[in-house]
Amino acid sequence: MGVSDCVRFTTTTSRFLYHQRTTHIHIAQGYLASDGPIRTQNFTYVTSNGNNPQYISARKIPIKTSSNFRQQSDRELDNSDGRYRDQPKAPDEKNTPPEDTVETNEPMYTTHLPTNFIQKAILSVGAAGAALLDPRRHDMVAVLGETTGHSALSHVYNQMIQDDEGQQVLMERPRINGSTLDLPYLSTLPEGTLGHAYIRFLEYNKVTPDSRLAVQFVDDPELAYVMQRYREGHDLYHTILGMPTNMLGEVAVKWVEAIQTGLPMCFAAAVFGPLRFKPKQRQKYISTILPWAMHTGRSSKLLMNMYFEKRWEQSINEIRKEFGIEPPPKL
Repeated sequence: MGVSDCVRFTTTTSRFLYHQRTTHIHIAQGYLASDGPIRTQNFTYVTSNGNNPQYISARKIPIKTSSNFRQQSDRELDNSDGRYRDQPKAPDEKNTPPEDTVETNEPMYTTHLPTNFIQKAILSVGAAGAALLDPRRHDMVAVLGETTGHSALSHVYNQMIQDDEGQQVLMERPRINGSTLDLPYLSTLPEGTLGHAYIRFLEYNKVTPDSRLAVQFVDDPELAYVMQRYREGHDLYHTILGMPTNMLGEVAVKWVEAIQTGLPMCFAAAVFGPLRFKPKQRQKYISTILPWAMHTGRSSKLLMNMYFEKRWEQSINEIRKEFGIEPPPKL
């Protein structure tokens, strides 16, 4: 099977799986548990067809309580198992009664397309071939990221849980799109703030917050949200890192993302992207861009922990200093 055949098969398979999406109900036994610094609960949820994915898990997820973080500051952790001293131990997973469900191919969220290992492998090969032939195929890049990123997304999720701001993002699950952002307000913010810089980035590059595709092939509602958050925050990474959307800027951002998230798709873009550089671009990339991107990825705090929506009025320079991001080189 050639690359073109894989691409056609990938597109056909994706469309077929899309039309197989159905409404479903998943019921789980409820109990409270302790997963380190946040509380979680199993619960009943219902998903249905729709345009906006609802990333709701039937497994243990953070319980959204307004006093959760305030209470944590006054409580002491038991370092032996990571729970609070006044918090009961979670039930032993081995002894927990089985859920009243059976593993099926039912969707886990509204845009989910359930796939098995073989289907994911075929999708990965086809998407990789399409992305290499045409890097502008963002849909294929998105598929590749979802079918190969489970371990990396799990790692990012665990890092976010251990950070106060990252926990809040996971609990409240904000979305970045045209229906959630007050773009006119952001345009009135002073120059140098995150909100103003983000608006300028969107206008200059003629892009919108609604240009990011919904996650489909991640077989875990919580990790699906992490992938969606990463995807919707990409333009904000460009804004904060001070990188344009040309080839040099894209590769620089991909290196930072790859080092911080471990997503194979990001590493592939960072490694194969420079192959298209012209001699002058390659020289500047090797001497300036690559060292800066590698250092930023290793030394700065995880950008996925940033609650952008609560930082619109904050200065970008303050954000960079807080997250340990050195001033970007001029391109």
